[in-house]
Amino acid sequence: MLPPVPVLSDYGISPEYGFLPAELPLERLPDPYYNKWEAIVANLQGLILSKRLRGVIDRLPILSTAGLEHDSEWRRAYSLLCFMAHGYIWAGDVPSERLPAAISIPLIHISAYLEVPPVATYAAVCLWNFKPLFVDEHVDNLENLATLTTFTGSIDESWFYLVSVAIEARGAPILPLMLTAIEAARTNDSRTVTACLRAFAERLDDLGTLLQRMHESCDPQVFYNRIRPFLAGSKNMGEAGLPNGVIYEDGTGTEKFRQYSGGSNAQSSIIQFFDIILGIEHRPTGEKKDPASESEIEGTAPPPKHNFLLEMRKYMPGPHRRFLEDVTKVANIRDYVEAHTNNRELTVAYDACLAMLRAFRDKHINIVSRYIIIKSRESRSLSRSKSPVVERRKIDIATASHQDKNDPSNKKKLKGTGGTALIPFLKQARDETGEPAIDSWARRVMNRDFSTRGQGDFFLGKEEEPTDGECGLAGTWSIDDNVGGLCHY
Repeated sequence: MLPPVPVLSDYGISPEYGFLPAELPLERLPDPYYNKWEAIVANLQGLILSKRLRGVIDRLPILSTAGLEHDSEWRRAYSLLCFMAHGYIWAGDVPSERLPAAISIPLIHISAYLEVPPVATYAAVCLWNFKPLFVDEHVDNLENLATLTTFTGSIDESWFYLVSVAIEARGAPILPLMLTAIEAARTNDSRTVTACLRAFAERLDDLGTLLQRMHESCDPQVFYNRIRPFLAGSKNMGEAGLPNGVIYEDGTGTEKFRQYSGGSNAQSSIIQFFDIILGIEHRPTGEKKDPASESEIEGTAPPPKHNFLLEMRKYMPGPHRRFLEDVTKVANIRDYVEAHTNNRELTVAYDACLAMLRAFRDKHINIVSRYIIIKSRESRSLSRSKSPVVERRKIDIATASHQDKNDPSNKKKLKGTGGTALIPFLKQARDETGEPAIDSWARRVMNRDFSTRGQGDFFLGKEEEPTDGECGLAGTWSIDDNVGGLCHY
């Protein structure tokens, strides 16, 4: 007996908005009791700029969560407290290892209710942090979106979040589409499966176009030095000034350090849905494909392994996480296509989806290269050029990259906001996307290595200073299993 195909409404997921809330995020908590939270966030940029945020929060009373009623209010409160928490931790010259009880106590309670960790997740800064400019226009249009809260007040930061919001909205119709494809595969309706896969591929192409718009209004310099440090978590952040993590004060005096990943694109449920529905297996970073590990269970996706993507599901809202788990149990598209390789239209449609998703990940790698890898090198060069008197003293995830590039150990230290190494996991995830391709030619093209680097090539420069579009780092980094991962968009 096959398990039932998940119904979106059972998980609070909308066929129109996907993992975005069907009810628009609140712009303000309705109960005046929470005006102190709202006032701090309304003045967040000024308080950070004047270095007065910590003092204000230190004097803040501990507010009860009893006044929160509807889910939209809980989500708004969660987002407010996450912005305050990360502002408090990262706004000073040195990060704070302690989060005051006025923030930590309600944040822990609210996080438990929403089934998310008490840290600024992708949900806090993207999914539950937007509004439409015109209510009669769809939110998959970037020109119709605005953020509710930012750390810097910059257009760059708003754009950075809103590109992800638009991708979530534009990708939402894929959810019911591919659930229909699962049902069709069960009844051997190859025509419907093919049609769904074709529509999926076209929509993936749209998402890639949206992702490339990141460059329009988000400056890499502003992102790297001003925005990204506030999104960092407390896990693997020793070089950024948090070697032990953060203590969430609760008044007991027996608190222990906690470590959480920061916001990460891997926390986007829709991206993981694409992988599950196409039967793409992602292995721990650095692990090669083992033919013996291929799934032999008909009608299911490959069995889950411990890796960063699965770890990031813990940072998704509970219902979204359970949806992905239940879809994994019924995913059958890859098996269906592999059982009908003589159906040319079906296999071409499936391979097109893989190609479009791989291209999407290529675009993501290019963005990471431009916004983080290149900026990290520039920061190191600038740091070395400054005299000891004028060199900046601030410690965060951006200044953590001010290391000697000739030190081989630094090749694996550059981390994303989730506390993860950047390029190695991204490139492996991209390459794994093309592995299930049915047609041998499609598989060969998608897995083709376009690198032109030679041994000691004078014109390409030293290995430590690659100049190709993807920065040439993946082949030289040695990464532990718990370090690989996707950075936030």
